[in-house]
Amino acid sequence: MTPESLARALEEFLCEQSDAVVLEDGEQLFDLAHARYSITSGQGKCLLHLWSEERNAVRRVLDVESASGVLRVSVQAFGKARPGKLEICRQRDHRPPAAKKAARAAFQRLLRRLLERRFPDCKVDRLTTAADLEHSFGPIYTRGLLRRGRSAFALLGVNAQESQASIDAALTFGILWLEHCRQRAAGRAVVEGLKLFLPAGTTDVARERMAHLDRRLAKFELYRVPEREEDIEEVDTSDRGNIATRLVRCPDVAAARQRFQDAVERVLALAPEAEVAVLSAAHIAFRLHGLEFARARLADAPDSFRRAGELVFGVGAEENVLDESNAQEFQALVESLATVRRSDGPRRHPLWRMRPERWLESLVVSDVSRLDASLDAACVYSQVPAFAASDRAMIDVLGVTRAGRLAVLELKAGEDIHLPLQGLDYWARVCWHHQRGEFQKFGYFPGRELTPQPPLLLLVAPALRVHPATDTLLRYLAPEIDCTLLGIDERWRENLRVIFRKRRAPPAASGG
Repeated sequence: MTPESLARALEEFLCEQSDAVVLEDGEQLFDLAHARYSITSGQGKCLLHLWSEERNAVRRVLDVESASGVLRVSVQAFGKARPGKLEICRQRDHRPPAAKKAARAAFQRLLRRLLERRFPDCKVDRLTTAADLEHSFGPIYTRGLLRRGRSAFALLGVNAQESQASIDAALTFGILWLEHCRQRAAGRAVVEGLKLFLPAGTTDVARERMAHLDRRLAKFELYRVPEREEDIEEVDTSDRGNIATRLVRCPDVAAARQRFQDAVERVLALAPEAEVAVLSAAHIAFRLHGLEFARARLADAPDSFRRAGELVFGVGAEENVLDESNAQEFQALVESLATVRRSDGPRRHPLWRMRPERWLESLVVSDVSRLDASLDAACVYSQVPAFAASDRAMIDVLGVTRAGRLAVLELKAGEDIHLPLQGLDYWARVCWHHQRGEFQKFGYFPGRELTPQPPLLLLVAPALRVHPATDTLLRYLAPEIDCTLLGIDERWRENLRVIFRKRRAPPAASGG
């Protein structure tokens, strides 16, 4: 393969794999969710440059081979005589199937021993990791029932070798398992609630979510499992006010655009329809229908202690500093985006398929009142940073009604079983900051008077792609969460409109 064809193969694979991981000799070298890369070809060779806050690596690419979601790259490291191998994996959990199966079987045996020791008066029933795709249960989670007479608890656990995303998702499947157990035991036993068992040090997300579930419908208990100590420790989930989150100050948009005026003018001259998103005082992103393709930022100037502005470009984790040597490459990227990234563009093209939720977000932000006429289209924020224990640290869309009530919008462009609980994450964070008056203190909603009511929660997804389990999950949310599910037209890129809306009834006023 020529250097140009090697570069093209790398770019095509990496274009849609912003969350891929890069392995070298079996060890994870980079996580592209937090790292960047650039690919150059010329002078008879193709170079792959990868970097993050922890490390920096440059490899000469000799050959590539794609199979089963993995791109195997033959590389030459500088100063080494023999070629090496990089593996770029779409799946974060890159363990072989046999290793996963063995770890899950070992955890199932461990959990049974721990349950029998901790709950000696109960019977451990139907402990399994068998897949049940009809009810959305995969082999990751150990599921079962803990019986005592006619009373029982559904139980679900996950071992420490699974990904953090799988561990964070455990409560979603725990609620569904609880509902499944209740249906199967109807008339024979009372399934009081759910006991959830997670690895030590990974319980923060589940704890915060459990604090906002309806305790009238079920009892929810959370346990951490230090596997080496072979122990079970109960976690307090009753404190709804203790959320690990901090809000980032709203940047001064006018000042930031003035600071990067030259970059803004240069990009808009090539792409007049580009969205200019001020991320901070030192960063501006340029997007086309939600897909980021360039960023202006302050960087250390060479041979100086001063910081100067620079423009970088690339899609996904790719990043190239714009200079005269690659100006034509940048122009070609922008022209390609303008041709492809449109509602009637070629649907099979990677650039059309990329970041569908960001595309949807860009349409919502342009006129949020199309989803709900009560929302103020003149006062809306996207990707609000509110850092917490969860990996996802950005609130999709934060708005306000014309009456001054905050509204949290969680968007999904495809079917996603986790929509309700991910929406709950952001609702809880917004509610916490709102109770402390931090939004206006940090520069959001200037000049607006916000009501003290808890925020609305709006869950938005294409009508035919709402997961069948959504209604069940929403039913278990705490009654004070005023939530509405909005099903939008499947052709939302062409016309964003609501097909149906389902609102959870607000809590009834307590009697005097």
